[in-house]
Parts: sequence; C-alpha cells; structure tokens
Amino acid sequence: MLSVAIPDGVLLVDKAEGMTSHDVVALARRQLGIRKIGHCGTLDPIATGLLLLTIGRGTKVQDLLMSEDKEYVGTLTLGTATSTQDREGQVVETRPVPQLSDAEIRAAFEKFRGDFYQMPPMVSAKKHGGVPLYKLARQGKVVEREPRFVHVYRHTIDRIALPEIDFSVLCSKGFYVRTYAHDIGQLLGCGAHLKSLRRTQSGRFDVGNAISIEQIKELPREKIAQRILSLPQVSRMRGA
Repeated sequence: MLSVAIPDGVLLVDKAEGMTSHDVVALARRQLGIRKIGHCGTLDPIATGLLLLTIGRGTKVQDLLMSEDKEYVGTLTLGTATSTQDREGQVVETRPVPQLSDAEIRAAFEKFRGDFYQMPPMVSAKKHGGVPLYKLARQGKVVEREPRFVHVYRHTIDRIALPEIDFSVLCSKGFYVRTYAHDIGQLLGCGAHLKSLRRTQSGRFDVGNAISIEQIKELPREKIAQRILSLPQVSRMRGA
C-alpha cells in the first residue's frame, strides 16, 4: 500500500456520544497512521459535536484554538441534581418542579449572561496539585476550587416542556455547560442536571463542516487526509 502524506493542520470531527475525546484521538492516530495528534477542548462522553484535532505541526496552534469562544446546544432537566451535574452522575437531590412561567425561566437564564464566576465541578479535567479533579472525585475527595471568570455572549431558550428546557449558549473558553444547567436549576429552586449537549461551533469552525466518526472509520486514509485544514487555511479562517 502506498504511503499517504498526512498534511499538518486541523481536522474537524463530529464526536459521537459515548466516546471520550481521547478515544477520538486514538481512532484518528490509527486511521491516519500518525502519532502526533492532539485535541482542543475536551468533550464529555455524553456530549456530541465539534472536536478539533490538531495534526502534526498543527499541535503548535492548539493553545490558540482552545482559547476561542464556543457555542453549544443542550437540554437540561429540572427537579434532579446529580453528582456530576449531568445525567451520568448519581442523583444527589430530587425536588418537585414548580409551575414555572416562561418569564421566570427566562429571568433565570438572564442572570447568567455577560461576566460572572463559575465554580468548576469536581468531576472535571481541571487539575488540583497536578491531578485532574475527576480522579480525586473517584476517590470520594472534594477539594477547594477557585471560581473561574467566564462570559456568556448570548443564549436562546428553544423549547420549554417541563421538566426539560432546550437552550443554546455562546460562551468563553473554560465554561462548563453542566455547571450552567446546575446553577440555573438552583436559581429556579428545584435543581437541574444536563441531559444532553452538542458543541456546534468553536471560534470560526462549524460542526457542519466536520467529518463524522463513521467516516473516519470507513474512509480510506487519503480521503480523511483531504479533509484536514492546512495551517494557512486555519490562519485565514481565524482571521489571523
């Protein structure tokens, strides 16, 4: 089999549910036959959508790409709080969901717009003393975390069918959407957790242009390589 030259750059991937971001990297390494692949902005296993893989010398722009704003669509479920703030965790509190008006729900979302501080969840990749918080959480440990300064540029409420609310949010880097869902639930007085999440944009990159996991598994190496954005293309798209 002829070897295929793999360009340096960025591959936009539409991550499937149930995979970790590392699973996606491992799959791409195997299919492309190249070790030097990184990813920008971890997506939890329950989340789907846009994951940027940096290929070869593309890893040098990883920090730049990770610093960009991101857009998500999601569904939160009121009335149940969990240990992970999403549907994967253990239920820690159940409360009845009051007959909330649309205006009350919109007011709660409005409280989390612009600049504010967000407490990173214990089940997260953020490190404490060099150890990811989720590893400490698995040991049953809870440690002090520093609140993180974040920004929500805009949000929409797309469907209200209590106990569920569909929403979208455009936010700064380092933003935890499951904490956003949890905090909105607390404000509404009944708790909440994140039921589903999909990343639709990261900076100027859109999930509509991403390659699917099935395509990575099934397409020949050269076809996958053709989908890699070159570093000059990435630079132009970022407006750099």
